Amino acid sequence: MERVISLAIGYLFGIFQTAYIYGRLNGIDIREHGSGNAGSTNALRVLGKKAGVIVLLGDVAKTVLAVAAVKFLFRRQDADWLPLLGMYAAAGAILGHNFPVQLKFKGGKGIACTAGLVLTLGPIVTALEASTFLLTVFLTRYVSLGSILVVIELVISLVVLGERGYYGMDPAHRMEFYIVCAALSAMAIYRHRANIVRLLHGTESKIFQKKTETQP
Repeated sequence: MERVISLAIGYLFGIFQTAYIYGRLNGIDIREHGSGNAGSTNALRVLGKKAGVIVLLGDVAKTVLAVAAVKFLFRRQDADWLPLLGMYAAAGAILGHNFPVQLKFKGGKGIACTAGLVLTLGPIVTALEASTFLLTVFLTRYVSLGSILVVIELVISLVVLGERGYYGMDPAHRMEFYIVCAALSAMAIYRHRANIVRLLHGTESKIFQKKTETQP
């Protein structure tokens, strides 16, 4: 029951669609412009840097707040599995962001929400994932590539740290923790399938790319 409650709380936070709301305040449906994605990267490309930053912060915050709310709600229970319930809350937030019921289940790809999850997993994971993302985007200017590498690395990082006792869970809860994270990673990769095809063909859009530039 705690898992279902955590998922539900996360979903309620996740359906707060920052990009869609910001777009509507500026007279557009962000899903009808650019890549059609209701996320921070598309907001950046369509509405500019300010929009990108605001949407990014909003999407990160809703996952962090969902995890915090669940951990506060169940704080008096066995602390051993609070990290797992936090993972379920984050999963709910990502699902709510990707598949918002009020927008006919057409949302974003969940990467900014996943960044919020990363922030709740401790400084080591945060530093690893931030370094991978920033270095990849700096070198390639492909946000999608950075996002894909981060979600893959996230699972590996959690398994390594978890097996070293970083999260303090028993083996059963720890394995479930890994499985939920791996499912979120797989979903993120699947939702980037079109980006992967474009990356393979060299036609993927680069961040801050000038309109006069041509793809290699």
